[in-house]
Amino acid sequence: MWLDQPRNPKAPLAGLKVIELARVLAGPFCGQILADLGADVIKVESPEGDGTRAWGPPWIVRTDASGKVHREAAYYHACNRGKRAIIADFENEQDLARVKALCAGADVLIENFKTGSLARFGLDYPALAAANPGLVYCAITGFGQTGPRAHEAGYDFVIQGMSGFMSLTGEPDGQPVKMGISISDLATGVWAATAIQAALLMRARTGRGQQVDMSLLDCSVGLLANQASYYFATGQNPPRMGNAHAQVAPYGVYPVRDGHVILAPANDRLFARLMALLGLAELAQDPRFATNADRTANASALDAAIAAATAGWDKAALLDACHEAGIPAGPINRLDEVFADPQVIARAMRVELGGVPGVRSPFTFSEGQLALDRPSPFHGEDG
Repeated sequence: MWLDQPRNPKAPLAGLKVIELARVLAGPFCGQILADLGADVIKVESPEGDGTRAWGPPWIVRTDASGKVHREAAYYHACNRGKRAIIADFENEQDLARVKALCAGADVLIENFKTGSLARFGLDYPALAAANPGLVYCAITGFGQTGPRAHEAGYDFVIQGMSGFMSLTGEPDGQPVKMGISISDLATGVWAATAIQAALLMRARTGRGQQVDMSLLDCSVGLLANQASYYFATGQNPPRMGNAHAQVAPYGVYPVRDGHVILAPANDRLFARLMALLGLAELAQDPRFATNADRTANASALDAAIAAATAGWDKAALLDACHEAGIPAGPINRLDEVFADPQVIARAMRVELGGVPGVRSPFTFSEGQLALDRPSPFHGEDG
C-alpha cells in the first residue's frame, strides 16, 4: 500500500508513513496537516465510512474513476485532503490482519477511539509497539488516557464549556457563547500534529517510538494563556467582555455607515493618532484617557465618543485613513470577503483539488513545499 516514491520529495514530511484510525474532526484534521506536509496518510474507515461523509448539507458531488457519482458532505472534505482510504472491519480477521500489517510498517498511527477500546483488537499501543518499536502512536480522546473521566467520550461543544472558553465568550450581560468553529477539535488536531513531530524527532535520537496522549480538554485548557494568568494572579474569574479587551482601551468594534470596523490603537502614540484622525484630539489630552490604565478604567465613556465619531464614516474610507496613519484597524469580513481579500489570494490560502475547494495548511517554507496533490479520498478508494 505504501507509495514507492514520496508524494512530493520537497515536502518536509516526504516519506513519512501514517495510518489514520480516526473519524469526525480532531484526528482527521491532524492527519490532513501531516498529509499537507507530505506524509503518506492512509485513512482506515469502517464499512459505513467516516460519519462526516453524511454531515450535509452542503454537499460536494464528484464522479470517481469508474464513473460512479458520489455525494459527500462538504464537512468531510474540510479535514481529509491528501489521504488514501481503505475499508476495514475490525471484526473481520482478514481486515484486521491487513490493518496490523500496515501498522507494522508505519511511522505514525493516529486514532481517536474511546480510551482502551482498541485493545480488544490488538490495535492498542503496547500490542502494536511490540511489532513496531519505532511507532509513534497518537491517541486523541476527550479527556486523555488517565484521570477520572478517561473513559468518557468528549465532544467539542461540551469541552468548550468545560474548558472555560464559553465563560470568556459573549457579552457581559448575555449568555455564554461557543465559538463559531469547533475550536476544541481543531486545536487538538494542531497540537497533536506538533506532538507527533516532536516524538519523531525524539525517535531520531533514541530509536524508539512512544504513545502520544492528546486530550481535547487538555488542549483547550492549554489555550487559556493570558486568561489563565489573570486568574492565577488575582484569584478572580476573568469576566466576559464581548468585543472589548480587559487590559487595553480603546480596543473593539465600532459602527460605521455601512457596517462595523475593528480599531486597536494599543498604545499612547496610536491612541493620539486615532483621536486626531477622528477629530477628537482633545480626548488625547483628557486626564481620564492619559494612559492605558486610565482609558481602561473609563472605557465606556471613551468607546461612546469614538462610536459617535466613526458612525459618520464609510468603512473603506475609515480603514484607508487608519492604514495610512499606521493605526491597527480592519474589517469584519464574511467568508466571501475573506476569500476575495487580496492578501488571502496572494498567500494562496484557497486550494482546489479534483474540483474540491479547501483551505490549505498555513505553512510557507523557504525550501520545503506542501504536498497539495489530491483531494479527499472516496470511501474505500484504495481498497
